[in-house]
Amino acid sequence: MLALTLSRRMARAGFFYGWVVVAVTFFVNISMTGVMGMVGALILPLEREYGWSAEAISNALAVRILLFGLIAPFAAAFIERHGVRLMARLAIATVAIVLLLARFITEYWQLMALFGVALGIATGVTALSMSAIVATRWFTARRGLVVGMLGASTATGQLAFLPLAAWLESHWGWRAALLPSFAALALAALLVTLFTVERPADLRLNPFGETGPLALAPKTRPGFLTPFKVLRDVAPTPAFWALAGTFFVCGLSTNGLVQTHFIPLCADYGVSSVTAASMLALIGVFDFFGTIGSGWLSDRYDNRALLFVYYGLRGLSLLYLPYSSFTMVELSAFAVFYGLDWVATVPPTVKLTVDNYGRERTGVVFGWIFASHMVGAAFAASLGGYARTHWQTYLPAFYLAGVACLVAALAIWTIRRENTAPVLRPAE
Repeated sequence: MLALTLSRRMARAGFFYGWVVVAVTFFVNISMTGVMGMVGALILPLEREYGWSAEAISNALAVRILLFGLIAPFAAAFIERHGVRLMARLAIATVAIVLLLARFITEYWQLMALFGVALGIATGVTALSMSAIVATRWFTARRGLVVGMLGASTATGQLAFLPLAAWLESHWGWRAALLPSFAALALAALLVTLFTVERPADLRLNPFGETGPLALAPKTRPGFLTPFKVLRDVAPTPAFWALAGTFFVCGLSTNGLVQTHFIPLCADYGVSSVTAASMLALIGVFDFFGTIGSGWLSDRYDNRALLFVYYGLRGLSLLYLPYSSFTMVELSAFAVFYGLDWVATVPPTVKLTVDNYGRERTGVVFGWIFASHMVGAAFAASLGGYARTHWQTYLPAFYLAGVACLVAALAIWTIRRENTAPVLRPAE
């Protein structure tokens, strides 16, 4: 077994094999969510080729976003039952088939079936729930940092392919823009097959930061009803609704709004698609550093205080954007400021989930919280398309998202302090 041999060599050199699993999961996230983000660059060309309205296309993308989130708690249960390797490979294969079939679409229902339903379900399997499971299985120490890295890959992937996709679309059409994602998926499937291991115990290792007897895998294997049972257990707790509600706002103010509608918004102000896509990629670059930094901070400070700052700053940046002049300088400033905060909310949210509900239930509980995130994103995607079609402007959607972020910044303090670290005091 290649992984076993590699883990032994790494152990002799003083390195933990869990970092390899994290690296593979990181690339899978970038490849899968890269397809999610790339579709946002197709709104304008699909409008031109088929005459579909921005509202109609946005509704298909909203279905994709909604299913991307709603599948999360069930994906977590199936990952716990059938394993990361199998579920990741099935999801990657499904997305690859979607990209192949998408080249031949001619009807709106085909757009909805492929880019809405199939893409939403398949990418949802390898979303943040899988990242949370990998992080909690393999790491006790540095867990916040790992969640930050994997959260950054999820968001960065949604933006990383956009400049290339926009360039290919402008030169060879939107079908050519699908090719880089297809190549990345093929490589991701190979890496999962060769290097992904389910748990540290499979290599006779403990999670990073733990010593003592070998931690064996739990004997219970969750089934289809497990997510509903977990939801029944956690629904009466105020912390769950605080986390789910604020994460709803997180989705409302990121994936559904900016990722989906930023390029058409910029086009309304005379900014080219390639330039707008480059700004989104810049957001992705700074998100990478911001989210990893957030993971580092979440291991050391009160996670509620971090979320208060993140949501507050994001709300201010979204309220600022409509008043900017959409010049390169101002768009770049927005991309840097907003990018640092794009998914910085993920590590403290996962950390609070673990603190309140325990390691073994984190995957499914966070799956429900993430589902709330994507319901918010789907709402924003649909609202943005409606606003542009009926009011000829995206601005009401941006105002709503900005105000919602400020409300979320206050709501996070409703989580009880007993399960969090001291406010702004480093952990021991």
